[in-house]
Amino acid sequence: MDKKNTVIGILLLVAAFATLFLGQRFAPPPPPAPEIAPAQAPMPTAGNQASPTAQPVRSTPLETEFAALAGSNEGAVLSYLENEYIRVEFTNFGGAIGNVSFKQYALTNDSSLPFVFNQPRVEPMLAITDVPGLGPETAYQLVSATRDEIVYETVLEGRLKVVRRFSLGDQYEGSDPYLIRHDTQLQDLSGNGAPQTVATLSLGTTSLISPNDYGQYLNIMAWDGEDETLTKPGELEGGGFLSWFGITDGAPKSSITKDGTVVWAAAKNQFFASVYTGDTDGFSTTVRRVELPPFEGSSRPNKGITGVVSYRLPSMIPEGALTLGGDFYVGPKEYDRLRKFEKDQAEVMQFAPYFFSKIFLSGIVAPILNLTMVTMHGWVGNWGVAIILMTLLLKIVTLPFTLAASRSAKRMAKLQPLMKEVREQYKDQPQKLNEATLKIFKENKVNPMGGCLPILITMPLFVAFFSMLQGTSELRFTSFLWTADLSAPDTVFRLWGLPLNIMPLLMGATMVYQMKLTPTPTTDNAQMQIMKFMPIVFTLICYNFAAALALYSTVNGVFTIIQQVIVNKTTKDDSPLVKPGGAEVEEKAWNPNKRKTKKKKK
Repeated sequence: MDKKNTVIGILLLVAAFATLFLGQRFAPPPPPAPEIAPAQAPMPTAGNQASPTAQPVRSTPLETEFAALAGSNEGAVLSYLENEYIRVEFTNFGGAIGNVSFKQYALTNDSSLPFVFNQPRVEPMLAITDVPGLGPETAYQLVSATRDEIVYETVLEGRLKVVRRFSLGDQYEGSDPYLIRHDTQLQDLSGNGAPQTVATLSLGTTSLISPNDYGQYLNIMAWDGEDETLTKPGELEGGGFLSWFGITDGAPKSSITKDGTVVWAAAKNQFFASVYTGDTDGFSTTVRRVELPPFEGSSRPNKGITGVVSYRLPSMIPEGALTLGGDFYVGPKEYDRLRKFEKDQAEVMQFAPYFFSKIFLSGIVAPILNLTMVTMHGWVGNWGVAIILMTLLLKIVTLPFTLAASRSAKRMAKLQPLMKEVREQYKDQPQKLNEATLKIFKENKVNPMGGCLPILITMPLFVAFFSMLQGTSELRFTSFLWTADLSAPDTVFRLWGLPLNIMPLLMGATMVYQMKLTPTPTTDNAQMQIMKFMPIVFTLICYNFAAALALYSTVNGVFTIIQQVIVNKTTKDDSPLVKPGGAEVEEKAWNPNKRKTKKKKK
């Protein structure tokens, strides 16, 4: 029966492996995109030419499900502010930010072009989207454009003067170079004042950034000062497990509005984000879907979303004025940079995106790992070496626990013949078997949970490291050894369409060898078979993860092997075993390494 179960387990693993890698290759093509109107003149930008061209979408039956991409406005006046890190393009249509180019981050691994945030786009960032006559369809007058400030102006229906000012935050001492300061002043010209109203500002359009991005960090996020509210593309797409039972509405949605205090709101993808922190709190965010074509060479469609944040404006006295302002961060998700902001903007890193990562305290551990890795990189100047040094440091910190667990495992392995004897003696008496087992542990001073301690310590580190790597922009396109990008799988080539990733295979090899060195604390055949397959299962799970994660696990495994070899050679347990009741057992009765001799027949 054990052999049969083993064969079934192997077949299931092979089937899972095949499904994992063949599913995407032979997946049906995505549904055809809605018809596109003839393209207008290309949108002049700092140059995200590899992204899909932003064009207006003709009305189709999908109009209620997708927000239309904006095309270039004929006669648009473009202005720019820039520093060493960003080039901000402004458009007079909406008097807002067309896009932001990141000078320190390339579009692709082999490109000299910068990554451009909010291209393609539904509307300019910080455009006023809910007031006809003030939105992206309105051409504002460019009042001034200096190297320090851009100012726009328009008059709504002869009764309301609107002046919009933008400047780069690095003009102010202690500010961040990715920060853009925004102020919109509204002044009553009618002499009648204005009642309380609402202003909605665009956070921008964001999408997946590569075929390796599966969208776990693609969302619109609102922070209320204590907790986050996320809106993900899946909520707009409909369907889902709960909809099968009628618990939730499975129909696609054109938009989702979530009410609540908004200290800041963000539109973000895997590595970049726009974060608007208003001078006053907002009260809701609204999210819409954006349809984008698949990446080149991939059948998996690209997902896009766009979001806005809403603010209440107080009533205006006759000939009075009021200002809506805030700080707008548009840049990489660098924790060491964002943690210096005063209103928890570092939460945009989303270090604990899943339930299991929350259980393993990733929100606490991941920031520590990130800062450690950044510090190590500051010393050595190489991210791969920094990961190795960080792994060694973590291994040293956890060494006392690991040594205690290794000694416990050796003691447990020594107990196994005695445990087997007790199981055979009380195989039909489970209660007495439990009592005898507990006595064996107690009288031999063995903690049966001692061998689990390294796993309990390692798992939070592993889960936190995984969560940290997924959104750490510093590792994007960083090479190490044969790995061209530590934030992506280290695929060296493809065989019959399947990727060959070296680092996860090395990780699996270290796990196998490590298991051979570690004493086996059980003689149960089923448990032993499961433990043998754990390296295979773990390798399959991590096969398409970022190479940096596999590098961390591989180096950790090598250090563990060295440590275990030293432990096996330097520790020796000569203490006698004690049966339930206190009787000592002679070595020849329990020594598993002692050879059995056959009796000669007379």
